[in-house]
Amino acid sequence: MPIATVNPATGETLETFEPLDRDAVELALAKAADAFRTYRATGFEERAELLRRAAGLLDTEREQIARTVTTEMGKPLAQARAEAAKCAKALRWYADHGAALIADEHPNDLDVADSGAALAYVRYRPLGAVLAVMPWNFPLWQVVRFLAPALMAGNVALLKHASNVPRTALALADLFRRAGAAPGCFQALLVGSDTVPQLIRDPRVAAVTLTGSEGAGRAVGAAAGAALKKSVLELGGSDPFLVLPSADLTAAVSTAVRARIQNNGQSCIAAKRFIVHQDVYPRFAAAFAEAMRALRVGDPMEPSTDLGPLATRQGRDELASLVADALAHGATAETGGAHAALPSAGWYYPPTVLTRVTAAMRVYREETFGPVAALYRVRDLDEAIELANATPYGLSSNVWTTDPGERDQCLRELEAGGIFFNGMTASHPALPFGGVKHSGYGRELAGHGIREFCNVTTVWLGNP
Repeated sequence: MPIATVNPATGETLETFEPLDRDAVELALAKAADAFRTYRATGFEERAELLRRAAGLLDTEREQIARTVTTEMGKPLAQARAEAAKCAKALRWYADHGAALIADEHPNDLDVADSGAALAYVRYRPLGAVLAVMPWNFPLWQVVRFLAPALMAGNVALLKHASNVPRTALALADLFRRAGAAPGCFQALLVGSDTVPQLIRDPRVAAVTLTGSEGAGRAVGAAAGAALKKSVLELGGSDPFLVLPSADLTAAVSTAVRARIQNNGQSCIAAKRFIVHQDVYPRFAAAFAEAMRALRVGDPMEPSTDLGPLATRQGRDELASLVADALAHGATAETGGAHAALPSAGWYYPPTVLTRVTAAMRVYREETFGPVAALYRVRDLDEAIELANATPYGLSSNVWTTDPGERDQCLRELEAGGIFFNGMTASHPALPFGGVKHSGYGRELAGHGIREFCNVTTVWLGNP
């Protein structure tokens, strides 16, 4: 895939970039190694000030950065502004809390005499240069939620961003440079995916993190395993949205729409499968389809737009193929589908609600990365949980109920890295983020995320 800025609202190629050659990659790796030797010795407050200065620049330049994001990947401009603001919040959160999250640990239950030590404790030390392979759908947030804890822990970072958001990648690197990051502390490498295995193998790269597809995760995980290097993988999701009889249906429908179309439906944690108890199914289905039908599709720069284009032509075509397969096997499009009116240019797809979905259809088991919702009717909670778990993914889940017993059963039985009751899945700096099964392993954010790329060191001091 060429490295280029292509406006998904028009299909116009705005700028192309030459990938870094072998010499430039070698120089970047050498700069990262040099930077780590110095940066690892900085104190927590110095690192925190770097993050705070970067946050201040993000706030000041939010409009410009948001327009870059919307131009490259098509999300509504208001959502791009919100993404930039969320990144500034995360940078400040780690600046305020990072030192405490990886402070030395002195086990309360350690019998010093029995251990033979005069003193023993745990210290979290940085690993080195961490390679981040990041996607286009949240081109700021996906980077910052890795970068803030990595820098706060004393690591340095190499970013291999998606090939369709090069301006965003370069803007982030320049922002941290202007915030005072030393040369080599954070570098954006404009390289193709074929360079990633070489980077992982290089001894100057200590670890790798990836957010992306299941296929990309398998490739990066295998390369990291072969090199015996730590990896964190945040992969796809096919998140269920369970609606049970005690739910507030008005709130559930409103949230369901937002949960499905956030980021033009291109989010790993977007609700994709709506599993509704038969007692409330008719009311929920009718209101949900009506609300999806009312969404405004159009130019993502316009304030009135609810839903912009998909980020790539390939993504739009793959989504259309999934819907076509479902309709050919007996599904019904309550709204949307192939015949909805759309802008004549750009990679748009209409908000679509599918019913009568069965296991014979690809949409039953594959992730729909766009504004397509699959709606299921179930008899009871047992059937709802069985269907919710009937996917290779296990990223997050949403459950609408006020029944404590139903909540407890969901907590016992739902196979997911997060369970959100009476709300939609979201990420927050103070809460760990990640999944199980084919949704990957490891965690980002919170204390769990900052410790992923630390050398957890036992320190033992004998009697003099």
